[in-house]
Amino acid sequence: MSVSAAQAAAFYEEVAAEGMVWTIRDAGGVPVPRNGSGVRAMPFWSKRSRAERIIESVEAYQGFHVQEIPLDEFRERWLPGLTEDGHRAGINWSGQRATGHDIEPDEVVARLSV
Repeated sequence: MSVSAAQAAAFYEEVAAEGMVWTIRDAGGVPVPRNGSGVRAMPFWSKRSRAERIIESVEAYQGFHVQEIPLDEFRERWLPGLTEDGHRAGINWSGQRATGHDIEPDEVVARLSV
């Protein structure tokens, strides 16, 4: 299993246990960078500490702060909003380049419902 696949698997398990999702934001809002395929993805993490590590280790995200999102709000507002905007959900990005799986919002909903 790749690191990205392991991080994605951990996302679903930890979110179910915690009941929370975390993202990062600054005065301009939540980042939605393009991945290597040109697709935009908004990052989400299953633990506050994971999001904090990205802020500390990725220069582009220094100055951001962590935002907590209750799981119900994530399902009902954030994921449908991503679908409307044509963006994917970046799941538990990690490393110095903040990379990982970028997943269609409806797939995230399906996996969280299991």
